[in-house]
Amino acid sequence: MKTSVEIKLNGAPVTKQIGAETTLLEFIREHTSIKSAHRGCEEGECGACTVLIDGEPVCACLILAVQAQGCDVLTLEGLIKGEETHPLIQSFLDHHASQCGYCSPGMIMTAYAFISSSSDLSDAAIRKALEGNLCRCTGYVNILKAVKEAIGVLKPEAAGRQKVKDK
Repeated sequence: MKTSVEIKLNGAPVTKQIGAETTLLEFIREHTSIKSAHRGCEEGECGACTVLIDGEPVCACLILAVQAQGCDVLTLEGLIKGEETHPLIQSFLDHHASQCGYCSPGMIMTAYAFISSSSDLSDAAIRKALEGNLCRCTGYVNILKAVKEAIGVLKPEAAGRQKVKDK
């Protein structure tokens, strides 16, 4: 049995007829052109499929598409505006914060949500925010550097206060 699901995906309304058992990850990857949310463990452990629903990071493999009915869903593609590279994405590139890149979209989306909503931008808070995203390649050092640099660009007033606090 098919059901109609309408979400706002990266700012654009998307309506599809899908099976009630379709996950949000399947909806995004198989019924749209969006491919950044990756299929990893399919158990909510790796974070490769992380997207934002109404600003909150979620594992798209654990959410049914019908649960996102009427919600704003943001993927990595939603951070890209024309030719302009989002500062967080640029920071990941500048710091070589990915090697194979499989975890990067989920890691970036989690970091984006963290930077957007957190007032505690300390190293410990960054680590805590990213703990649901696994990376087998980088060892996380460059990821932490990338997020810290992006905080400096996106929230320069907070980054200045945080430098004093981290010392």
